[in-house]
Amino acid sequence: MTVASYFSGSYGEARAKFRAAATAAGARLVAYENPNVLAPNGDTLTTDVAVLGPEKAERVYFTTSATHGVEGFCGSGCQIGFFVDGIFEAAPPNTKIIMVHAINPHGFAWVRRVNEDNVDLNRNFQDFSKPLPKNERYGELHPWLIPADWTGLAKIEADKQILAYQQKNGMMAFQSAVSGGQYTHPDGLFHGGTKPTWSNTTLRRILKEHVPAGTRKFAGMDYHTGLGPMGYGEPIFVNAEGAVAYPRAKAWYGPSVTNPQDGSSTSAVVTGTLPEAFSDLGPNVEVTAVALEYGTQTVPEVMNALRGDHWLHARGEVDSPLGRALKRIMRDAFYTDTNPWKAAVYGRAADFALRSFRGLAS
Repeated sequence: MTVASYFSGSYGEARAKFRAAATAAGARLVAYENPNVLAPNGDTLTTDVAVLGPEKAERVYFTTSATHGVEGFCGSGCQIGFFVDGIFEAAPPNTKIIMVHAINPHGFAWVRRVNEDNVDLNRNFQDFSKPLPKNERYGELHPWLIPADWTGLAKIEADKQILAYQQKNGMMAFQSAVSGGQYTHPDGLFHGGTKPTWSNTTLRRILKEHVPAGTRKFAGMDYHTGLGPMGYGEPIFVNAEGAVAYPRAKAWYGPSVTNPQDGSSTSAVVTGTLPEAFSDLGPNVEVTAVALEYGTQTVPEVMNALRGDHWLHARGEVDSPLGRALKRIMRDAFYTDTNPWKAAVYGRAADFALRSFRGLAS
């Protein structure tokens, strides 16, 4: 297989390739079916988990793809290549490898960033028994982000208002206001939900069922796209607790590791991210977690694709010429379907898998 062949053109193709590659590598497979929704063709949607290594290992290498649905085109390819190229053979002794494929299968299958509830999974890992984070700036922008129409005067006026906000406050302030997460507009962008989603509870179930009780060191890798230079994989520190883990992440992965908290990342500061679930592992597990964020298009282009997709599902018709055009724009914003991009993405992922192994062995 070539590197380009590790990547797929649909959720269904990606799932079949992942399961075949994992089986050929000798991995044990478990499927978790989402009972709430089907794929566009009526097929069931599942999160698939492949496990290699001893059941009672003290070290764990844990990867997740499709946290943001459509970004699964990238993460799936990285996971499939990991098995096909035998990268797992470099894992240190006493290491268990757990690959979670398509943790948000609805978003992957429907080419959406959100799940079946219009929830951004990477904002959903909150303690919903407590007051949720407030984002009043998002409320100011919401009417312009999803206008009444996408091809008429309402869209023109909305674009004008957004540009004025950006010119007044700066692009990073706009990005932070929109992407930081919000819990007040269920039809809006980056909505964190009002309760744990199916994908949230399924991930926690996977951690409970597959991470050994005696685990001492845990390396988490989550694949994302849509921010940063084309094809570059920015390693973003995403541990829930950072005082000790951030220096350790830099020691493992190098000085290119960034942190939204200190302003070094292309990502805004967000809460309720997937690595919050790793706290379920308990205080005796040393967690080192990063997200590999691969660049595709400019921030304005990606944001426009997101706005179009949310408008489409809130007010448009998916199965229409405009709907299909907006879906193509959405896919292109989060997946660069070229061989050079795929080679850069996979090479970076393979390198960071080996760095994770060295860190786990240290």
